[in-house]
Amino acid sequence: MRAAIEERFGTNDRARIAEIVFADADQLAWLEALLHPRVRRHEEAWFAELDAEIAVTEIPLLYEVGGEGRFDAVVVITAPDALRSARTPNAADERARRLLPDDEKAARADFVYVNDGTLDQLDAFVGDVLEQLLQR
Repeated sequence: MRAAIEERFGTNDRARIAEIVFADADQLAWLEALLHPRVRRHEEAWFAELDAEIAVTEIPLLYEVGGEGRFDAVVVITAPDALRSARTPNAADERARRLLPDDEKAARADFVYVNDGTLDQLDAFVGDVLEQLLQR
């Protein structure tokens, strides 16, 4: 895979590849077609090995790739734009603009948390979600 990426983009430098693919939809589609199936295979193998009542995985493009049907529940954690920008100043670039709006993700999710509080509040939310999932 690394060789295919280097052949396609002339580099393996992640920052340079990001510049290329987020400026060209065809290049991004090629890269996603290469990466997404591999990531999914690894995820499925990991789930198959687990011996647990609940497993959690983070998938930034879950709704964008139509993957929500593979899961029993979806949790969306979001934050107000100003807070998100303060936490990650470069997040408002082409990458962020191609994502579904947070309100749409929240409307489709089973659980939603606006992460603008303390770590204790976030921990309480996670505990509540786990409790509800274990009761299902």
